Amino acid sequence: MSESDREGRTTISQASTLEEIGAFWDSHSLADYAEETPEVSFELRAQRRHRITLDPELYARLETEARTRGISPETLVNRWVTEKLQTT
Repeated sequence: MSESDREGRTTISQASTLEEIGAFWDSHSLADYAEETPEVSFELRAQRRHRITLDPELYARLETEARTRGISPETLVNRWVTEKLQTT
């Protein structure tokens, strides 16, 4: 394979599309390529979260509503609070 043919391909799988990469890793284990993978380090800063307590009955209703919408209760509360604050 020439240098131009290798351009745009991943190092281990030699794939050039996300579908090819997925197909490769569906049938291979990273453990078999551990020596070929470089060690990396990175810093991650998560945004601070705040907790608000809810009455258990209110939370049960919230959880039911969220389930019917196919989202988590936290996501539903965030949406509702965002909507409310945009209208004030």
